[in-house]
Amino acid sequence: MSFSLSEDLAFARSLADAADAVTTARFRVDDLDVNRKADDSEVTDADLACERQLRELIAAARPDDTVYGEEYGGQREPGRAWIVDPIDGTGNYFRGVPIYATLIALVVDGVPVVGVVSAPLLARRWWAATGLGAFGAFNGSAPRALHVSATERLADGFVSVGSLRDQWDLTGDGDAALRLMRLAHRSRMLGDFLPYMLVADGSVDAVAEPDLKPYDMAALVPIVTEAGGRFTDFAGEPTIWTGTAIASNGVLHDEVRSVIRGQDAPLA
Repeated sequence: MSFSLSEDLAFARSLADAADAVTTARFRVDDLDVNRKADDSEVTDADLACERQLRELIAAARPDDTVYGEEYGGQREPGRAWIVDPIDGTGNYFRGVPIYATLIALVVDGVPVVGVVSAPLLARRWWAATGLGAFGAFNGSAPRALHVSATERLADGFVSVGSLRDQWDLTGDGDAALRLMRLAHRSRMLGDFLPYMLVADGSVDAVAEPDLKPYDMAALVPIVTEAGGRFTDFAGEPTIWTGTAIASNGVLHDEVRSVIRGQDAPLA
């Protein structure tokens, strides 16, 4: 059975509705079960229940598609695959910080073509599909088309670099993050999905992070690129499979890459 991208996007948005119901119901409950995984990150019963729900819905509606999720695994396969992160920002979630989202992507032959990011306790959702544009809504408002910024110089830019301790220092690239922060007009250490969505809506000009997984990135790619931005790894390749990410308004992309690589001039 074949589906159009608009049908897949509508389905992904319905999956986000189901995920929101699961995650909001377990937020700040007294009996939330929190455990540590092998990589020392946290996982809650809400993460597990949410991914199970998504897998069940995908199996029922798209039985020929595969699923790759943070909690129950999977691997890169040819054809159509749904890549899901049930709670992006579990560290926030289990501490009662309402900045988290469910990330849902459809990837075809390794390339993300549909992305939905739903942050129910921020009352915000973002979505896109290749060729169909990127949109966002706040608190149930009418969808608004997303557009990246027009900032032309890093010296005028607003950038985010994620976590020094948990990302850059672990990969030995802490100096690169500090260079980027010092050269930008403003910098923040926003984490998880949020800075990428702020790139898509023009509020932030660039994001760079090492040590990411495909489920951290897949849903973000169509939203950033359909908003007019660029999403690559540190080598400049448009991929979610190498563990690093730069998202930008496009204009600043090569300058950000140059700074990360310790080069003075923008890369060609």
